[in-house]
Amino acid sequence: MKPSRTGRPRLPTGAFYVDESPPPVVIAGGAGFLGQALARYFAEQGREVTILSRRPASDWGRIRTVVWDGRTVGDWAGELEGVGAVINLTGRSVACLYTPENRREIIESRVNSAKAILLACQRCDEPPPVVVQASSLAIYGDAGDVICDEDSPHGTDFSAKVCEAWEKALFDDYLGPRRVALRIGLVLGRDGGALKPLADLTRWFLGGSAGNGRQYLSWLHIEDFCRMVRWAIEHPEARGAYNATGSSPVTNKEFMRDLREALHRPWSPPTPVWAVKFGARHIMKVDPSLILTGRRCLPRRLLTEGFKLKHNTLLLTLREMTWVQKNV
Repeated sequence: MKPSRTGRPRLPTGAFYVDESPPPVVIAGGAGFLGQALARYFAEQGREVTILSRRPASDWGRIRTVVWDGRTVGDWAGELEGVGAVINLTGRSVACLYTPENRREIIESRVNSAKAILLACQRCDEPPPVVVQASSLAIYGDAGDVICDEDSPHGTDFSAKVCEAWEKALFDDYLGPRRVALRIGLVLGRDGGALKPLADLTRWFLGGSAGNGRQYLSWLHIEDFCRMVRWAIEHPEARGAYNATGSSPVTNKEFMRDLREALHRPWSPPTPVWAVKFGARHIMKVDPSLILTGRRCLPRRLLTEGFKLKHNTLLLTLREMTWVQKNV
C-alpha cells in the first residue's frame, strides 16, 4: 500500500492510529504576519508545517518552506498529499495605493492562488479534507454603525469586490475538499500587522482619532484567530463563510483612546480628514479608505456553532501586545 505524506501506510476510511500525532498542515502565503503566527501555533501542537512562499527560507523546527509561484500547479503540489488541511492566506497586500496595476495584482493574486490550490487538491491521491481560506470583513463595505453578520449585504466598493472574487474562486466548484472562508478583521498581535504602525504613531504623541473617529474597527486577538483556524479544520460541519473577528467592535476613537492608555500617552487631537488623506497617499502610500472606512461586525456563525472567544477586552489586549513590543 502506498504510504501517505506522514510515511505511514494509508488506512481504510474511518480507521486511525491510536498514537498518531496531529496531521501536518500546509500554509500558503505563510511568510506574513498571520502565516507566521499560525505556523508557530500549529508547530507547538506537534504538527509538521509546510509554508508555501515565493521566497525560500530556512527550515525551523517543525516548520519548513517550499517555494511556489502562487499561480500555477507545480512541484509544490506534492506537499498537499496526505495533509490534514491547507490554509490559504495568499494575496498581495492591500496596504498600497489603488492604482490600476495594484488593483489587478490584488485581485489576481487571490483568485489565482485559490484556483491553483483547488486544482492541486484534485490531483492528489490523498487530498486534504479541508481548505481554509482568508477573506476579509471588507466584503461588507463601509457599513457605518450597522452591525454586520454573515448574512449582511455586501458593499459595492473595490475592497468588497475583491472579497467577492476571492470567495467565488474558493466556492465556485462544489467538488473536492470541504471549504471555509474566514472573513478576517483587524488582528492584533505583537509581531506585526496593523498594530505596530498605530502604536508607533501613538508613542510619538500622534495617537488621535482619524477623521471623526466614528468608523468601526472589528478587532481580534491573534490567539483567537489561530484558534478559529484550528476550529474550522477540526469541525467537519464547518462550511462556507464565517466572520473571523471578536465580539466587541469599537470605533476608531475608542480604539485610539485605549491604545493611548496602554502606552501611557495623553490625549491627542484628532487628525482631520484632509490630513489623513494627504498622509495616507503621500507618506504611507496607502489608499485613504483603509483608514477612513470601517465596519461593525460580529462572529455570529462561530459563536452559534460553539466557538468560544478567549479575548474580549480591547484594553487588556493592547496592554499585552504593546508591553511585549516595548520590552523585547
